[in-house]
Amino acid sequence: MLKKKTPIIITSIALLLTVSFCYARAQTVSVFTAGLSQPAKLMLTPKGSLLVAETVGAPNAGRISIVDSLGIRRTLIDGLPSGIDPEGGPSGPSGLDLRGRTLFVSIGEGDGTLAGPIPGTELPNPNPSSPILSSILAIQFSADVEKSTQGFSLSQADHATLAAGGVIKLSNGAGDKITIELLANFPNYVSAPLPFFPPNVRHSNPFGIVATGKDVYVADGGMNSVVKVNTATGETQTVTTFPPRPNPLPFGPPVIEAVPDGIRMVGGQLLVTLLTGFPFVPGLSEARSVDIAAGTSSTFIGGRSSAIDIIEGKSKGSTRYYVLEFSTDLLSNSPGRLLQFSSPSATPTVVAAGLISPSGMTRDAVNGDIYISEIFTGRIIKVQFP
Repeated sequence: MLKKKTPIIITSIALLLTVSFCYARAQTVSVFTAGLSQPAKLMLTPKGSLLVAETVGAPNAGRISIVDSLGIRRTLIDGLPSGIDPEGGPSGPSGLDLRGRTLFVSIGEGDGTLAGPIPGTELPNPNPSSPILSSILAIQFSADVEKSTQGFSLSQADHATLAAGGVIKLSNGAGDKITIELLANFPNYVSAPLPFFPPNVRHSNPFGIVATGKDVYVADGGMNSVVKVNTATGETQTVTTFPPRPNPLPFGPPVIEAVPDGIRMVGGQLLVTLLTGFPFVPGLSEARSVDIAAGTSSTFIGGRSSAIDIIEGKSKGSTRYYVLEFSTDLLSNSPGRLLQFSSPSATPTVVAAGLISPSGMTRDAVNGDIYISEIFTGRIIKVQFP
């Protein structure tokens, strides 16, 4: 998920699991459901179910699950492209957004590249798990699927068909059917030679998406860019890129990567969270506002530790912004938290702390409740507002 430029030591997660929750008194925070397989992003359907993208952490075992209002999980589709990234972490289905009855899903880097012989370097993988890693899928299904599906499964042959431009139509034997198309297939990597290692490459990692109008916008955490994909033609266009920043610390690389990982459409502008790479300097992470027409960006909410998602919330005539932080200090493996801002420049209040590897969130527009996925614990946390 967090790529080579943002290394997370998985073994340290055991330490995080011992941290107890600490929440603002006004909210009720609880584990809504557990047992998911490395859930990345999630969203609410119009019928009130959660759709959850699960990276799984095994070759071509990615999954989209439906979690109902009681917290009961069912498989919508499995067998999606996934793999183990160069750091040994899970990478597969990540961002998702629903427009009508079409579900758009971003597929991450998987094992499209391999770790190079020098720390911080990468090489192409001549035999990736799937030909459609680093891609966007469009999945069309009926309303009945959400209510009664017994689940669908993609095969390796289906991956090859999609890569060749074909359309996959699946049935689960219970009368439910879905159609899957490959909307965009990004290159797994581009050449990125280094003075000390000329064969080096940089991978693509579509991690967050938002669908609006005739386009899908993708936050690519590998290429440090936002890409627009036309849903009718599949044509892609880079909207903006986020340059690296000088590293102010006396250790680590000379520059710090941006690592866009969350994306939303708010008031005609894109809000993109930048996690930032190693050595995770406090205060450099931010949410940026992207002017789609001009291709420029500016700080919307700054001074964060490791922002991984942002949502807008409207209630009783007021607007608030919620920023999810993966960790308050990645170098010390501190837990994450959910922050609330009354305005972009306001001092935030902590809505929920002690979150373990939070990676995505979604908000119920009716009651204001927020659901948060924790990628390494496999849990979904519910923040219930009074």
